Amino acid sequence: MTARGKVKNGKVILDDPKALPEGAEVEVRPLKKPKKPKQASKGKTRRKSLAEHLAPFIGKVKGLPSDASVNLDHYIYGVSKKK
Repeated sequence: MTARGKVKNGKVILDDPKALPEGAEVEVRPLKKPKKPKQASKGKTRRKSLAEHLAPFIGKVKGLPSDASVNLDHYIYGVSKKK
């Protein structure tokens, strides 16, 4: 069971005071706040596209059949060819 709340004046104040029975023993851990994505601003570089991230790998595999992109499941799993 999870109960949420905030610390106020050194005490944990639950969002729902009836979430836990009176006298319940609890363990409190602070939540990690998710990092906000960096916003591009003037003078900063833009984010790389997927193609830019994968550029070192593009064209590295040699000797594939010409229909490998269409019939990938055939070559990996043995299902019937599409063309």
